[in-house]
Amino acid sequence: MELAHSLLLNEEALAQITEAKRPVFIFEWLRFLDKVLVAANKTDVKEKQKKLVEQLTGLISSSPGPPTRKLLAKNLAALYSIGDTYTVFQTLDKCNDIIRSKDDTAAYLPTKLAAVACVGAFYEKMGRMLGSAFPETVNNLLKSLKSAESQGRSEILMSLQKVLTGLGGAAASSHRDIYKNARSLLTDRSMAVRCAVAKCLLELQNEAVFMWTAELENIATLCFKALENSNYGVRVAVSKLLGTVMATALMPKQATVMRQNVKRATFDEVLELMATGFLRGGSGFLKSGGEMLKVGGSVNREVRVGVTQAYVVFVTTLGGQWLERSFATFLSHVLDLVSHPRATQTHVDAVYSRRCVSFILRATVGSLLGEKAQIAAAKEICQAIGKQMKAVEAVVNDTSSENKSGAADIAASQHVMVCALQELGSLVQSLSATASPLIQEASIGLLEIVTSVLLHPSMAARLAAAWCLRCVAVALPFQVTPFLDRCAERLNNLKTSPEAVSGYSFAMAALLGGVHQCPLGIPHAKGKMVVSIAEDLLRTAAQNSRLSLQRTQAGWLLLGALMTLGPSVVRYHLPKMLLLWRNVFPRSLKELEAEKARGDSFTWQVTLEGRAGALCAMRSFVAHCPELLTEDAIRKLMTPIECAMTMMSHIPSVIKAHGAHLKASAAMVRLRLYDILALLPPKTYEGSFNALLRELVAEFTLTDNSANTTTSLLRSLCHYDDSVLLGSWLQETDHKSIEDQLQPNSASGSGALEHDPSSIYLRIPAGEAVPGPLPLGVSVIDASVALFGVVFPHVSYKHRLQMLDHFAECVKQAKGVRQQAVQLNIFTAVLSALKGLAENKSTLGPEEVRKSALTLVMGALDNPNPILRCAAGEALGRMAQVVGEASFIARMAQYSFDKLKSARDVVSRTGHSLALGCLHRYVGGIGSGQHLKTSVSILLALAQDGTSPEVQTWSLHSLALIVDSSGPMYRGYVEPTLSLVLTLLLTVPPSHTEVHQCLGRCLGAIITTVGPELQGNAATISTIRSSCLVGCAITQDHSDSLVQAAAISCLQQLHMFAPRHVNLSSLVPSLCVHLCSSHLLLRRAAVACLRQLAQREAAEVCEYAMSLAKNAGDKESASANVSPFVPGVGHRGDIHCRHQGVNITDTGLEGLLFGMLDRETDRKLCSDIHDTLGHMLSSLAVEKLSHWLMLCKDVLAASSDMSTAALLSSGKDEESEKKDETDDDTMFTTLGEEDKSKPSVAPRWATRVFAADCLCRIINLCENADQAHFDLALARSAKLRNPKNDLLVLHLSDLIRMAFMAATDHSNQLRMAGLQALEDIIKKFASVPEPEFPGHVILEQYQANVGAALRPAFSQDTPSDIIAKACQVCSTWIGSGVVSDLNDLRRVHNLLVSSLDKVQAGKGSSSQLYRESATTMEKLAVLKAWAEVYVVAMNIKKEAESKPKKAIKNPDDDDDDYGTIDELPPDSLITLVQPELPTLSRLWLAALKDYALLTLPAEFSSQLPPDGGAFYTPETIDTARLHYRNSWAPILHAVALWLNSTGFTCPESTEAAAVSGIQKRSPAVGVNQVAGAMASAKPLPEVNQDRMHLILGVSIQFLCSPRPEEPIEHVTACLQALHTLLGSPYARIHIAEDQLIGVELLSVLHRLLLTWNPPSIQLLVTGVVQQIVRAAQDYLQEKRSTLNEEDMEKESCPALGEGGDSGGLIPGKSLVFSTMELLMFILVRHMPHLSAKMSDSPSHITPKTRLSEESARLVAATVAILSELPSLCSPAGCMTILPTILFLIARILKDTAIKSADNQVSPPVSAALQGIKNIVTLPMAKTEETQKQWTALIRSTLACILECSQPDDSMPAPDEVSTLTAIALFLWSASSEIIGVQSLQNGCMSRFKSALNSCDPWVQAKCYQLLLSVFQHSNRALSTPYIHSLAPLVVEKLKAVERNRPASTTELLAVQEGIKVLETLVALGEEQNRVCF
Repeated sequence: MELAHSLLLNEEALAQITEAKRPVFIFEWLRFLDKVLVAANKTDVKEKQKKLVEQLTGLISSSPGPPTRKLLAKNLAALYSIGDTYTVFQTLDKCNDIIRSKDDTAAYLPTKLAAVACVGAFYEKMGRMLGSAFPETVNNLLKSLKSAESQGRSEILMSLQKVLTGLGGAAASSHRDIYKNARSLLTDRSMAVRCAVAKCLLELQNEAVFMWTAELENIATLCFKALENSNYGVRVAVSKLLGTVMATALMPKQATVMRQNVKRATFDEVLELMATGFLRGGSGFLKSGGEMLKVGGSVNREVRVGVTQAYVVFVTTLGGQWLERSFATFLSHVLDLVSHPRATQTHVDAVYSRRCVSFILRATVGSLLGEKAQIAAAKEICQAIGKQMKAVEAVVNDTSSENKSGAADIAASQHVMVCALQELGSLVQSLSATASPLIQEASIGLLEIVTSVLLHPSMAARLAAAWCLRCVAVALPFQVTPFLDRCAERLNNLKTSPEAVSGYSFAMAALLGGVHQCPLGIPHAKGKMVVSIAEDLLRTAAQNSRLSLQRTQAGWLLLGALMTLGPSVVRYHLPKMLLLWRNVFPRSLKELEAEKARGDSFTWQVTLEGRAGALCAMRSFVAHCPELLTEDAIRKLMTPIECAMTMMSHIPSVIKAHGAHLKASAAMVRLRLYDILALLPPKTYEGSFNALLRELVAEFTLTDNSANTTTSLLRSLCHYDDSVLLGSWLQETDHKSIEDQLQPNSASGSGALEHDPSSIYLRIPAGEAVPGPLPLGVSVIDASVALFGVVFPHVSYKHRLQMLDHFAECVKQAKGVRQQAVQLNIFTAVLSALKGLAENKSTLGPEEVRKSALTLVMGALDNPNPILRCAAGEALGRMAQVVGEASFIARMAQYSFDKLKSARDVVSRTGHSLALGCLHRYVGGIGSGQHLKTSVSILLALAQDGTSPEVQTWSLHSLALIVDSSGPMYRGYVEPTLSLVLTLLLTVPPSHTEVHQCLGRCLGAIITTVGPELQGNAATISTIRSSCLVGCAITQDHSDSLVQAAAISCLQQLHMFAPRHVNLSSLVPSLCVHLCSSHLLLRRAAVACLRQLAQREAAEVCEYAMSLAKNAGDKESASANVSPFVPGVGHRGDIHCRHQGVNITDTGLEGLLFGMLDRETDRKLCSDIHDTLGHMLSSLAVEKLSHWLMLCKDVLAASSDMSTAALLSSGKDEESEKKDETDDDTMFTTLGEEDKSKPSVAPRWATRVFAADCLCRIINLCENADQAHFDLALARSAKLRNPKNDLLVLHLSDLIRMAFMAATDHSNQLRMAGLQALEDIIKKFASVPEPEFPGHVILEQYQANVGAALRPAFSQDTPSDIIAKACQVCSTWIGSGVVSDLNDLRRVHNLLVSSLDKVQAGKGSSSQLYRESATTMEKLAVLKAWAEVYVVAMNIKKEAESKPKKAIKNPDDDDDDYGTIDELPPDSLITLVQPELPTLSRLWLAALKDYALLTLPAEFSSQLPPDGGAFYTPETIDTARLHYRNSWAPILHAVALWLNSTGFTCPESTEAAAVSGIQKRSPAVGVNQVAGAMASAKPLPEVNQDRMHLILGVSIQFLCSPRPEEPIEHVTACLQALHTLLGSPYARIHIAEDQLIGVELLSVLHRLLLTWNPPSIQLLVTGVVQQIVRAAQDYLQEKRSTLNEEDMEKESCPALGEGGDSGGLIPGKSLVFSTMELLMFILVRHMPHLSAKMSDSPSHITPKTRLSEESARLVAATVAILSELPSLCSPAGCMTILPTILFLIARILKDTAIKSADNQVSPPVSAALQGIKNIVTLPMAKTEETQKQWTALIRSTLACILECSQPDDSMPAPDEVSTLTAIALFLWSASSEIIGVQSLQNGCMSRFKSALNSCDPWVQAKCYQLLLSVFQHSNRALSTPYIHSLAPLVVEKLKAVERNRPASTTELLAVQEGIKVLETLVALGEEQNRVCF
């Protein structure tokens, strides 16, 4: 391949390679040339131009394939435009000659086509330069057009299109000729030709004025004709032509109008023309619109769908602002379409027309209008609904005249209503909370209007109104409760109107169904209300026959809807429900017979409806409350269900007796029965299998059904990948909702609410906007098929065989169309059954069952219907999967092999090739390995069958399946497969798009198979790789979007395995172009690919995307759209340049993706866009900070436009309202050029929420990147050093502004995101100092903004979740210490005070909108916020008290977060909290008590108070738990602080009194509460004990097992609370009195340490342990002193302390043991070598490093506690623990006493020395019994220390001073035990000697000091030997000073210390000996 990379074609290399490889070689050269010509030097090109032209023109006649001719033409044209042009006319003539040639053979065709392509390319590239030759060229092309075959026709039309593009207006003379010749081909039988004509005419209409003036009607007629029998591609192309021409006729482009005086078409004329297409009958030329519509005949569906798309193109071309201005006219026109009798001839037709109209509205209003304009549109729709409803009411109330037309009007109006209400609902739902103005403005009266439709005579309209209300409720959750109440009230008042009962119950059911989308829910009592209404309706149903049907339906509908509220509500009503269900059905056969005998037809109808309703409610129960489905409940449910099954068999006789109109009701009962059975475990109804299966089989084999109804499930049961064969990829287009109408199965795409009212409350299936259950006939079959699949695996083999045989019989019996229908249903059922078997991992059965199944399946592989063949192949694969035997698989494969070798017909070749693919797919590579070779060779042969594209498609598809499933086993076949794929890609005509799609699939599968090998450099691998790249290049260049999508996914795979070989510089720009494709699948593929690229190489991706913007800028700087976002389809003509012109502006790819978020509705696509932006953000945001912040700011700025307007108008200020109106007017009237600079749609709320989340992510990314982002001084200096440095702190004002905009928006989600961002900003920037004003922080200047952002969140109607978040932000702000002035703090503080009043109001006092747990959340959030503020206040107070009272703070001292604290009076913040404390403490304790009860395990649930706690109700206990879990920790800490500060002296009664005294503000705390508190007041000790138990209980429960996802703040808060609590004397006594509490607490802390690693937590734990030990010490001390007083008289004193007389400690009961266990754990964690186990393990090598600062502090704290433990023991107990303690201390001293440069003593060393001192001076160790042991211990310890301090080369230098200090401590304090032990004495002396001889003066000085203390020891026996040994050395040292004087202060210090020792020695010597010196 490398040989092909040269400017001239390497002819020698070409001659050497085989014939087969030449086309690839040539294509590769052309690809290289394409890249190189643009970049090459012009002179180089001109030198070789002649030869190049020869080579290229030579290729024209070498029969090049389609991709080659395209590139060839492109290169020739490029060559002439870069080099000289003088031979261009010769080349052009050559091409014209080839085109004229009379040779019509197939072999000459490629040459002709290549010549045609070249002509097109020349004109496109050089345009008017070739102007003189163009009439001849055009005539030549048109002439050959007449005689060409289909490939030639489309190629010629494409060339003509290019000629027109290149020449523009200059080609005017030929316009009419081209038009005349092309238009007749619009109805060509080849679809590719139709598409080409449409594109050609689209180009023509840019300049040819006659097309949209004189010829307008003809064009419309032509387009309608072209749409008949069209495929999707044709519909898209023709609708684009039609829509664009109509738009141009209405608003011609300026230039063309200037040139000719044109009569413009009026809006009405254009719409009239479009309408004729929408309502058009079958073929027949239009005379005029009016006449045509009178004629009968059905509407052609394809035409209607195409015209629907054309409407959308029409509006999109005219743009959003046009739509805004003309919306009213457009709306009334579109709604008129659906009220026209021709659009609604049958019910299914009416539904289809409605879907089309809804599609038009959704696609225009939903995506072209911004939020403000959408609100205006919603007003218009409301008015339209109101107008229709008035007309209907007039007809309904006009009882006098028997006018027939009135009834027709109502029938027509229902469809208008449905469309209008659905669009209104969708609009409101997409606007979410931004739609609140619609509800709040009384002038619109949206709710009144929609509610009025609930009384419409037609059920469809009532359901649509109910659906609309559900949308409003989901968008504005605060409306749900009032709506429900309102509906309940109306239902009550209008009980006697059938419409009202039906309408209002629909509305209530819809609202209940929407509750699951409202996170805050509805009050629990509403459930009770619904049950009572429903019961009432069911009870009164029989009283009035006019209403029985409606009441029965309404009652059950409401109960079904109630179930969606979930188990927490249903639990309370379950017994009643079970009873109701039982009573609906007859209890026994006898009752059933009696019923049959007495009922008339109406009674039966009501009965059946009632039973269907009951079953539906049961289904809803089983689906929504699985937790309540106990065995008992299932047993009770089975009673009515079994009755229903029995009843089923009696129904046919009832229908016979009472008439066929009962059939629908009976079908409804069956549907409901099948639905519920499918949800229950099949084991529960095993007994009824026989009867049930009879029903099911009869259902889908259409036994009793004369209609040929087919199921809709086949497509979902077939494999998604087979869509290319089924064409069901239509599912995945933007037009899915209308294209569904054209699918082959019954009533496909005709889903509508009225088919099944229960869908109004069910969850909507993913991807659908409005629930659309299919008509009853189809739904029943679907349900029977689904249930068959569930039951089949549980049926005996005998029955399976009977059924399969029966199926074969049914197929045989049926004929023609019916046979197809029966077969489709049977196959779907069989597939469903096989799928069920596979899921249950069970087998198909013995040989005869398999045989029967196989016969059935194999028969269908030769069926002419492709859908059946597809299903048969799938069934075969599934069978192989469930049989799982090699012989069976071999037999099936062999059968297909034989068939394929002999068969010649397309049908069996396609069916059996698919069978092979499916076998491999389901059995996998291992199971089908032995057939691989045969399968591949057969399929490769079939794929080359050029005569039948269909065979090629199926065989290539199967090949792709085999490659996919074989994995590495396929490796041997990769090369032949690849070469076939390339050959076909280069030869198959592009119009066979399915073949190309399958080739793309094969290519992708091959790339995956070769996998990571693709990175290799071996010759074979690089050949494979370059072949793959060539394949990708060809498919990328194909005109079909699905082929392009396949190419993108191939490149994505290649990039995953061999990233170096994928050229991003060309891939990224092409992906960016695809992002604006009109094909959803292509956009999806492009975004998915970008997502993968951005994960690895975000920077490059953005760079290449920007290069596209630069190029576009250079080319079209005049017309470019410069905007911060993507111009969607903003201005005229944009619809064309949407594909070629690129939409990337200076905001780059990021800006484009943000813009896409506003237009795209596809979930998968949006989530991929979010991910892509996320990856880009993670890698680029820190470097390009201002760019990303600017992006987010631009997006969020849209919210400020909305909300500022709202803020202004909410003041009801006349002026501002007028101003607003004028703004709107100007907005509508000015439509000049300046609008092009604005984005087409301001970012919608969901995009703004995403931007706010991005903001938080950027802040976090900066935090991890560099500290300078959060330090203004550093940031400024960095900016000075390099102006490119971009740091977050410099953008603080922008951050605050963005958070403010978001936090004050209409949209609740955005407010949450804004508050979150604000909290993050406060946390991260609170401590950043302001360099210019020392002592201040930079956030201070923004306090007004923060206050203003928080205030709206505390308004009356804010939802609880936002208030909760706002409280959190308040406490963060107050606690951050940013604001120093109390008056400034008060603003935010008052918000908290006001919310505290709400908390006190108590339960149930406020009118409730949401679930009770929402109130719980809000109240707890307030208490938590106060708790956090109180904790901070107390910390400040403590700091202020502990600091020495100096007024001015050192300005450099910025260590602590509270930079400004000292300027406040010491108790500043506490003064704000103090007044509220009495109330708060009471509420806090109540909340803790609730939390304690809620954390009880389930078995203690009986202990919970029956009416709930202080802040929760028993019904919402589960959701409340979560809120308590989030807020208990700070509250616990606050309570501990409060108890500690009041010292447990505040009894409950005084609290209550204090409450009544202080709380003048809150009238809700009544006198009776206080009185009650007084009366039941417990004595103080009892109260205190309860509080202690509460706090300890909560802490121990939590610390026992904190969940890993628990925030670390909770653990720290809990430990701090314990520490604080144990600081108070009362708590100490409490914990010391009952030793087991202490032990329990210690063991829990030990457990905590096992799972939580952070040192901060370990440090807190040691603090708590220390408190526990101190408490025990104090308590023991107290006991000892009282005993000592008593025992003065008595001689014997009992041994107090642990260990008693024996010295034994009992694990689990001993405090000392637990403490040691825990401390040992901490020590080993930081110094593993202390544990023999650890140091012996091979993995452990003792580290020679110093401890980190945190570890050192921890070790020091542990040693300190260890040394205090002996004081808790009796003398005998001491002897038990001391060996361990002394060993540990000695080891720690050895390991941590390491010399440091600055002679600092590390914390562990000082703690160890202090510990030695404590232990050596223990008073209690000196008893007689322990004396001997004690002496031995002391001596060993000293020996150990002496031994440890031996210098050792392997260790770091020991710190001699510490060792000497330890020795001195022993000598000084334990002299009696040591005297006379010679070895110890010698060791000590040698240490002192070496220290005196040390070269470090610091060591000398310290040594002298210590010697001084030893020499002065009172016990002469100790000191004398040391004096004798060391005094002479001291004298020596001092004498030496004369020789070298001290050079530094340290040396001087050493000398001074030495002289002090000398003086002492002299003083010690006896008088007479002093002189000898």
